[in-house]
Amino acid sequence: MTDMVVRGGSIVTPDGVLRADLAIEDGRFSGLAEELPGCACEIDARGLTVFPGLIDVHVHFNEPGRTDWEGVATGSRALAAGGGTMFFDMPLNSSPCTLDGASYDCKLAALEKSSVTDFALWGGLVPANLQSLDELANRGVIGFKAFMCDSGLPEFPRADDLTLYEGMRSAARLGFPVAVHAESEELTHELSARIRASGRCAIKDYLESRPVLAEVEAIQRATLIAEETGARLHIVHISSGRGVVKAAEARARGVDVSIETCPHYLYFTAEDLERIGAVAKCAPPLRSAADREDLWTRLREGDVDIVASDHSPASPELKTDPDFFCVWGGIAGVQSTLAVLIDAGLPPVHIARLTAENPARRFGLGYKGRIAPGYHADFCLVEMDAVFTLRGEDLLYRHKISPYAGSSFRGRVVRTVSRGKTIYG
Repeated sequence: MTDMVVRGGSIVTPDGVLRADLAIEDGRFSGLAEELPGCACEIDARGLTVFPGLIDVHVHFNEPGRTDWEGVATGSRALAAGGGTMFFDMPLNSSPCTLDGASYDCKLAALEKSSVTDFALWGGLVPANLQSLDELANRGVIGFKAFMCDSGLPEFPRADDLTLYEGMRSAARLGFPVAVHAESEELTHELSARIRASGRCAIKDYLESRPVLAEVEAIQRATLIAEETGARLHIVHISSGRGVVKAAEARARGVDVSIETCPHYLYFTAEDLERIGAVAKCAPPLRSAADREDLWTRLREGDVDIVASDHSPASPELKTDPDFFCVWGGIAGVQSTLAVLIDAGLPPVHIARLTAENPARRFGLGYKGRIAPGYHADFCLVEMDAVFTLRGEDLLYRHKISPYAGSSFRGRVVRTVSRGKTIYG
């Protein structure tokens, strides 16, 4: 028996946008056609666009251990408010970090209690846990995450080249992807040390310490190691068109690499960072307007696979140090990914590919990522022409701070449904 019918929406499918009804049964799509039979539970979607639920492959909800920064209860609700139905939580900001089977079990138990959306967990890849990758794989991690530069947390040290090489060999044997934060430690560390030694610590000085070259060089090195080991590589939060080009070149020669960027690199510039301040600090940093346009070009031409939020919040006091190098880096943005892409005029099919279909395909979620019979009934309803200004009080984060607050967007999420149940709206 049909449990729900979504009536008359513009359905975003891989083949185009269709005006049709959707039937849902036991938490899955069971029918897609014009004028489906009536049902006791119906959602009127006429005039609305129906997107597959966003799968955000890169968030930091910081639970357990740092729920004063965010926590999954607030983080997952904010994701749902932005049209999301699944997230992949990163391994480093929780305490303990997700570096072995015991820490995975601890985190899984914490998240199962509070999340309103589906989720998966990244395991860490650091010099001391190479022997624990098998047990993390057996627990069900989505993949392994490594930093090629200082993560900012002593308990999650960067992976040197040997660690990355040995970790990718193990990941290839296990059949799991490796995600890397690709910035050169040699460049960023030495530039930062030189700049700070001269007494400079302003926003422009921080930007100078992390040039695009640091990203491009690290991407080149990571793809070379992936090519040598046969590992599946996922490069997170690429901030520049040049970085995308370097990764795409590796893919063209046969390296199994996927390319992720974030909405803040598509929306803000380095000039915005100087205007907004600490709330917009991230690493890699925001780039010039020319770099941003180059990134958009690469995305529109299909070189970018995934857009993820890299939601990385912190308590407000960590954003107040007068030394900008000491300000905690991370942007709170899990609620705004879809709004950024819609407002930019990207076609709905392309948006769905970047935020749902490609994440599901890349990470082996065969039952998610598209609106089609048999798939999980994960979707959001969007009023495409609605214009709204994001206010701090609209944010469902633990701390109502985000560089997107005060910005106006076109495209408002009015309802989000996960496995046939409304989780927002």
